Amino acid sequence: MSPPGDSPGEGAETGNRADSLVQRKREHVRVCLEEDVRHPVISTGFERIRLPYVSLPEIDLSDVDLSCVMLGKRLSMPFMILSMTGGASLSKTINRNLAMAAQERGVALGLGSMRVILEDPTAADTFRVRNLCPDVPLWANLGAAQLNLGCGVEECERLVQAVEADGLCLHVNALQEVAQPGGDTDWSGIIEKMRMIAGQLSVPVMVKEVGFGIDRNTAGKLGDLPIWGVDVGGAGGTSWLEVEKIAWGRDDLDAFDEFGTPTARSIVGTREACPDKFVLGSGGVRTGVDAVKALALGADFAGAALPLLQPATQSADAVCRWLDRFHQEMKVAAFCAGAQTPASLKDVRLEDQDAIKDPG
Repeated sequence: MSPPGDSPGEGAETGNRADSLVQRKREHVRVCLEEDVRHPVISTGFERIRLPYVSLPEIDLSDVDLSCVMLGKRLSMPFMILSMTGGASLSKTINRNLAMAAQERGVALGLGSMRVILEDPTAADTFRVRNLCPDVPLWANLGAAQLNLGCGVEECERLVQAVEADGLCLHVNALQEVAQPGGDTDWSGIIEKMRMIAGQLSVPVMVKEVGFGIDRNTAGKLGDLPIWGVDVGGAGGTSWLEVEKIAWGRDDLDAFDEFGTPTARSIVGTREACPDKFVLGSGGVRTGVDAVKALALGADFAGAALPLLQPATQSADAVCRWLDRFHQEMKVAAFCAGAQTPASLKDVRLEDQDAIKDPG
């Protein structure tokens, strides 16, 4: 994607696009803070499974150790604060509070969609938080649809370098793009473009769903790519279709409420199709118990965004308090299941696990 041109007309057009993206981000934040944006039809599937309660866990709660490593950086627990926003003034506050909390509590951090930087380089300031979280993995983020609009290895590298990121998330959100004014709906050939980016970029690439889930067929295709990992972003939590419907009055899209793959099923299917990839279980993860279920299903990490949004508008301390509670919930859930480490959760047999597997 070319930088803004020198001619007044081209520069004005680019400025208008950037302004439109910033306004869209402001509206997304407002809707997520003020409206009910849960998936109206699909649940995560976590409610259909239970962690076993081990009456004699034979471990000391104080010995439960959730520490882990991502991209060579040691973290306090297998959890990532997922992409939220950027580009607007409130977004800068949100990202800074998230970054300070991520550093203080030792968790990974993902930034919001950074396309706006390619339209307006000055917007990069709302994403620059590396100085606030030098010791945790930081992920840049770009919509995969942009790979059909002139974004190649050079542009992706530019985004990564702009924020000194450790990796790049390419998010997939086809249905959301349909619902957005002027959304990007050409997804032809994206798989091969992802292959090129992942094979040539200087940092690892993770493909990230935004809340509709990775279906089994897609997981199989991703398993063949030289990507580092997959964030399943399952259905059952925040629905970005609902966000767009509320933001732009798109009640003509109600018929598509049933679309999506539940988070639990998406984790299982993605792990089976991508046995050698990092799998991040997200989509409706609201408690540490949810996170432990995600790991027991096969995820390497859990992640969440929406429950951290309100605290992030307040302060880094508010985010830290949320993370402290979540960490304690994970620790107690692992203890009660008889698991001392994240790795040992792989051996936990969930009750009614077959209920979330795909038929056949």
